[in-house]
Amino acid sequence: MMMKQLGCVAMWGLVCCVAVAVVAGGGSAGSKPASGGVLVVLNKSDHEAAIVDPATYKVLAKLPTGKGPHEAATSPDGRTAYVSNYGSFRIFQQGGQGQPGQQAPPGNTITVLDLAGRTVKATFDLGEYLSPHGIWVSRDGKLVWVTCERSQAVVELDAASGKVLRAWKTNQNVSHMVVPSKDEKKLYVANIGSGSVTVIDRGSDAVTSLVTGAGAEGIAVSPDGREVWVTNRAAATVSIIEVAADKVTATFESGGKFPIRVKFTPDGQQVWVSNAQSNSVSIFDAKSRQLLATMEVGAVPVGILMTPDGKRAFVANTNANQVTVFDVPGRKILTTFTTGNEPDGMAWARN
Repeated sequence: MMMKQLGCVAMWGLVCCVAVAVVAGGGSAGSKPASGGVLVVLNKSDHEAAIVDPATYKVLAKLPTGKGPHEAATSPDGRTAYVSNYGSFRIFQQGGQGQPGQQAPPGNTITVLDLAGRTVKATFDLGEYLSPHGIWVSRDGKLVWVTCERSQAVVELDAASGKVLRAWKTNQNVSHMVVPSKDEKKLYVANIGSGSVTVIDRGSDAVTSLVTGAGAEGIAVSPDGREVWVTNRAAATVSIIEVAADKVTATFESGGKFPIRVKFTPDGQQVWVSNAQSNSVSIFDAKSRQLLATMEVGAVPVGILMTPDGKRAFVANTNANQVTVFDVPGRKILTTFTTGNEPDGMAWARN
């Protein structure tokens, strides 16, 4: 299997990536999590995945990945996690790899983790496709979509074998994150360097790009499937794309500096945005677009994860080496916990 790497581009010397995933029934012998699930946090600088009990926030195990793991996605049954090994790490730290003059070799592998057995199941070699980053698993668990920054491409992989089934060129700079439309007929790709979102029609293979704002990076589809929200980190704005027409219908201030990730609450009523340079999270009303609240967190918040019931949110503070847990309805911090060095993106797989 093959894939190209590009290195998360540096703007403010940043690049973001890592992932967290919560999975069903992952206990190893004698230490099954009380919640019946596990949280997988990728520690970029440690080149590993930490398996965490989401009820107690204790690290239960750590599994090796490739160099600089940035994002993860889990299978629908919660038994498997796919990790993109980007190559660069210490992205947000002074003198870290990925900074000008400190570029790490691009990665080109996907680590496949058996979350039930807590072992490394396989490593997919992406060959010519470099800097795998954004990653998503299809609803039926048969396909994996991955952005390939260095290749300006998105690849579609066979989830079982890692074989590249299809590849689409975005022809955009730093194709960073990917999300599918609700019906999975289209893929939306945020391109940091081009300040755009690429729309890939999986049926016709048509590829088009829309300008959103400088540093387009964070991206999320609303639960009803009608909108795609994009954070433009250099412009400090959020753009909204109407899925039916694939056009930008609104752009407004993000409520902080360097908006880097965006996440809907499961009910679709709120949208949370992490602001890396402000060390804060902005909360918006999804319908009115009004800013409801701004909450301070640790240094360089990036990844945001919502539990399926919408009661808790996890925010990964990359430079603080900690994850903050929020009570979503109360908009208050419950606790913080650590898993390792440079945690970042997150994903959830339910039981």
